[in-house]
Amino acid sequence: MIIGLTGSIASGKSTVSNMLKALGYPIIDADIVARVVVEKGTETLEMITEVFGQEIIAEDGSLNRGKLGEIIFSNPSKRKQLNDIIHPAIRAEMLRQKEELLMEGHPTIIMDIPLLFESKLQSYVEKILVVTVTEEMQLERLMARNNFTLEEAKARIQSQLPLSIKEKEADAVIYNNGTLDSTEQQLKKILSDWNVLIA
Repeated sequence: MIIGLTGSIASGKSTVSNMLKALGYPIIDADIVARVVVEKGTETLEMITEVFGQEIIAEDGSLNRGKLGEIIFSNPSKRKQLNDIIHPAIRAEMLRQKEELLMEGHPTIIMDIPLLFESKLQSYVEKILVVTVTEEMQLERLMARNNFTLEEAKARIQSQLPLSIKEKEADAVIYNNGTLDSTEQQLKKILSDWNVLIA
C-alpha cells in the first residue's frame, strides 16, 4: 500500500514520519527530494536561476534558500513560477524512488508530502494520513521553532490549505495536540486498521 503522509507547517508531520521510519517503513520524503533536485549543477537549479536571477545563487554555487524565500513568500505569482519549475522535477524523482522501492519488494511505502493536496498528488497514493493540530498550537510551535513574529507565522500558515480542509479529505487523521505517546498510539491503531502494521 502507498500511504500519503501530510499535514501543514508545524503540525508535527515530521514527528510522525520519524515514528514510521522507526517502525521500519521506507519513506519517500518530498522535502529531501526537493533539496536533491535543486543541488548544484542540476537542470532544475539552472532553470530557477534563469527565472529569478543570479542573486538566488550562493557564493558556493548552491541555491540561496533564504533569498529565494524572500522573493516568493510575499509574491504569489513568483511562487507559482517557482512551483511550475520545481514540482515536475520533484514528482519525477518521487515516482522513480517509489518504483525502486516496489521493485525491492516493500509491501507498504510512505510518501511524506507536505503539499500533497496543494500539489494535487492524491492520485500518487492509496490512503491519505493527515497530521493535524489546533490553530493556536500550530502558531505557537511555528513561532517558537522559527523565531517568527505572529504575522510571519500566520503568513506561512496561510500560504497552505487550511488543516480543516485536509482533515476532511483524509482517510485517517492523527491529532497531534497531546503527548508523543498519544500520537504514536493513534498512528499504530491506524496502521493496524489498514492492516499494514509491521509487527
